[in-house]
Parts: sequence; C-alpha cells; structure tokens
Amino acid sequence: MTNKNKKILIGVTGGIAAYKTCSLINQLKREGYEIKVIMTKAATKFVTPLTFQTLSNNPVYLDLFDVIDKTKVEHIDLADWCDIFVVAPATANTISKIALGIADNLLTTVIMALPQKIPVIIAPAMNVHMWENPIVQKNISELEKYKDKYIFVEPQEGKLACGYEGKGKLAKTEDIIKIIKKSS
Repeated sequence: MTNKNKKILIGVTGGIAAYKTCSLINQLKREGYEIKVIMTKAATKFVTPLTFQTLSNNPVYLDLFDVIDKTKVEHIDLADWCDIFVVAPATANTISKIALGIADNLLTTVIMALPQKIPVIIAPAMNVHMWENPIVQKNISELEKYKDKYIFVEPQEGKLACGYEGKGKLAKTEDIIKIIKKSS
C-alpha cells in the first residue's frame, strides 16, 4: 500500500505543542497520506479547528455528540476509516485515560473502538515533572505492554514552553513520521 492509500487519524490534545501538529499534517499530506483530525476541547484553546480543517482538507471532529454525518455512527466510522491513529501531542491526561480505558470524549472513544490491528502512535508532550510523575510513567508502561498496539515516540529534552528544562518536548516531526512509516 502506498502512502496515497494510507489514512491517518490524528488526535490533537490540549497542550502548547498542539501548534507543532500543523507541521506534522503538512509533511504527511506532502507524502501522500490522507488525514482526518480529532481535537479535544482543550486542544481548541491552542489551535483552531479551522487550521486543521484547512491543512487536512477534511472536517475536524470535536465532540462525541456533534455529528457531522447523520448516516453514520461517527466514532465507529472514524475507527474503521483509519490505518493508523496518531496522538500528537499526547497530554498526561489523555495518556492516562487511554491506559485506564476511559472513553469520555470523541478522541478516547475512537481509540477504544479501533480494530485491534490499527496501531496507535502516541507522541507525548508535557512539563518535565508531569512526564516524570510515577502515575504517568505507570500508565505509559501499562500501554507499552501492548507493543503492537500502542507505540510511543519519546519526547525530547530541552527548554519547555513553561520555562523548565528537561524531557517533555514533542518529538520532531521527522521522528514521528519514521514511526508512522515503520508501523504501516
């Protein structure tokens, strides 16, 4: 299957690194992938849905109960549509919800509805102390037990948006794309 036939569903969560997902989408589109985007409510505080709609050339999915196509059960249709699900950036909150099976928004509900063969690539981005929090690390370890299903792209070290230094920066676009290609 060529990139032209690959369908990637990108989940954007509410962190300052959400703006970096624009570059990811641009690069994936250049390489021939079809993209659809789901945003959490918090993500819309950092980047507008219109930005992702324009970049992806598809409607942006925001809420479990805002139906775009009334002829479909949207969370199931989205789960069946994609070849790969990428969460970038992935907040501590969303990682924890996935690990615990909490499906209380459209993004986490779609992840729970994905067929087993569909990989979920998770690119965390958060404050260094959040990244190092034992609960967050436990939830990441729990998901990593399912290595063919949940694949993490390690965050980078450096100066974080909050002013701290340490691990927590969203991985480089090219590193995320390498994992996408490896998982295809």
